[in-house]
Amino acid sequence: MRVRGGGLQAAVEHAAGRRDRLHRHLRGAGEAAQAGRHQALQGAAGAAVLRPVCDTLTALAAATQRGAVLFAKNSDRERNEAQRLELSPARVNAEPTVLKATYITLPDAPRTYACLLSRPFWMWGAEMGVNEAGVAIGNEALHAKTPAQRRRALIGMDLVRLGLERGGTAREALDVIVGLLEAYGQGGDCGHLGRFYYNNGFIIADSAEAYVLETAGRSWVWERVRTTRALSNAYSIGASYDGISADLDRGAAYDVAASLIDEARDAVSFGRGRCARGQALLDRTAPALTPASMMAILRDHGDDADWSPANTARRTICMHASTGARRSQSVGSMVSELKGGRSVHWVTGSSAPCISVFKPFVFSAAAPDFGPAPRDRADGSRWWRHEALHRAALGDFCAALAEIAPERDALEARFLARIDAAGDGDLETAVALCWREADEAEDRWLARLSGRQPVEPLAHRRSWARLNHVAGFGAGGG
Repeated sequence: MRVRGGGLQAAVEHAAGRRDRLHRHLRGAGEAAQAGRHQALQGAAGAAVLRPVCDTLTALAAATQRGAVLFAKNSDRERNEAQRLELSPARVNAEPTVLKATYITLPDAPRTYACLLSRPFWMWGAEMGVNEAGVAIGNEALHAKTPAQRRRALIGMDLVRLGLERGGTAREALDVIVGLLEAYGQGGDCGHLGRFYYNNGFIIADSAEAYVLETAGRSWVWERVRTTRALSNAYSIGASYDGISADLDRGAAYDVAASLIDEARDAVSFGRGRCARGQALLDRTAPALTPASMMAILRDHGDDADWSPANTARRTICMHASTGARRSQSVGSMVSELKGGRSVHWVTGSSAPCISVFKPFVFSAAAPDFGPAPRDRADGSRWWRHEALHRAALGDFCAALAEIAPERDALEARFLARIDAAGDGDLETAVALCWREADEAEDRWLARLSGRQPVEPLAHRRSWARLNHVAGFGAGGG
């Protein structure tokens, strides 16, 4: 049974072969197919610039080693667009209250959930987050043939936060987002320095189930995740779905993704190729996926031996900015292990997950010190302190990564074991110790890298020099 229009009733499971059809769809439109037509489509897109691109992943309990649902996301934004970790407290509104989102106001809910958010410093909404009920959401920019609305409305990041604040389960959060989308629409500039307008896709997960929701304007389509699922910057729900808005429903043979996707924009973002890569990495490890597995996927640079941040032909899950079209980078990452008892959430609070440390957050323990809110200039905030390390590493990134990665992995393995072993009374101390040790490690790495001579190509370093100067780093470090 498919849910249509605003009915939004529970959908029954489709045939078991559905997952295989999805994989064939992704592989068929994946890296090999895209590479062959990339040049022609990029020409059709004009002066192509790779706007921020993200990757979101989920795995249901049957696909994981510990029988818990996993959720993960890399948020990709502009280079100086700091991302803030924030614990938003629950609210109880005895009287009707107006809420100010990024661009518009709307009535607040009578009661909201506490949320851990990772959000661009200038937005009300969040790129990703999780609430105290164990619902995790991340969004993706989607590019349809019909241009996204420029008139200010709710933006995708607002919908992430509103879904977390108002949804006690993944299904409730899905219904919240669809209802708000139909009521207010989506639109407005989502760029920091450059203008950027887009529609949105979402992965929404809790300890029992997960959904993929894809939208275009006020239209929507969704499917229930069967085992594992990746989502990148491309429409992916084809002719098999569980819910669809009435205006998109064209019958059983109608391929929603094929009808909506802007091929030229996808050639630039490589959305279907990255989605296929993420799906392949999930399937390679299932049914033994762990939080560490998801961290590894978020750090993926592909299989090419010649990878480097300066290689602008690569569109990898762990994204690094450089010259030409590739102007954005992974600026924040999150992995959540969602289970009925103690859900644990692992966040970097920093760019470049490959040289970042995932640190734990648990709602039942006191929040660690996230530090002051960042802006778009280097300051004492957590995000910018790590950015000093990141930009020092950029001069000879592959060498820096090879040096840091073994220490990073050993540190995270210790953190995972420590949090598993901690009782309720010891949890706050265990969490705080992890954050302190991560900060100490990054301080050591920065001291080790400072002053090294850059070896990356001049064009790559120049692409960073102006932004480093604007941020207050001077011309070095990139």
